[in-house]
Amino acid sequence: MALATGRHALGPGDASLQVRTYREGVAARVGHDLVLDVTRWEATVDVAAEPAGWALELSAAADSLHVREGLHGVKPLTDKDRAEIRARIDERVLRRQPILFRSNSVRPDAGGLVVDGELTLAGTARPLTARLELDDDGNVRAAIALRQSDWGIKPYSGMLGALKVRDEVEVRLTARLPRVVA
Repeated sequence: MALATGRHALGPGDASLQVRTYREGVAARVGHDLVLDVTRWEATVDVAAEPAGWALELSAAADSLHVREGLHGVKPLTDKDRAEIRARIDERVLRRQPILFRSNSVRPDAGGLVVDGELTLAGTARPLTARLELDDDGNVRAAIALRQSDWGIKPYSGMLGALKVRDEVEVRLTARLPRVVA
């Protein structure tokens, strides 16, 4: 199986981009681990015959992270809780700045690709290396750990610091790239 070469566009209609946060601190059990769907984003993947010729770009709107679910909390999240979380992420965490990624190299790795590039969060650009799993059907999966403080983001803290969002969050991407049909 070979992937179709050329430029491929991805977005919420045909792929999934999520952010997962995890709680910590002495009052962690009253908080929630969050699964956030990124609802407004677009990516382009330029597929070449060899990985060295590939290029990836992604942009997402800071205000498009919506709470899909809150896990492990004492009580369920209300619609008001979800709206407050969304506003806090947009205003205080991402500072209403777009999320941008641009690759500068792609190389093969066992069962996938390693992508080096630059990620911009909250107005700060830093290098990022991500491993993408790629199967014979063109399915792409990635789980990328990011430390918020590396981008100048102070993780959320409440209840006088007794409840915190862990500095490390996880970004998950699932997509399917077109393949050449023999």
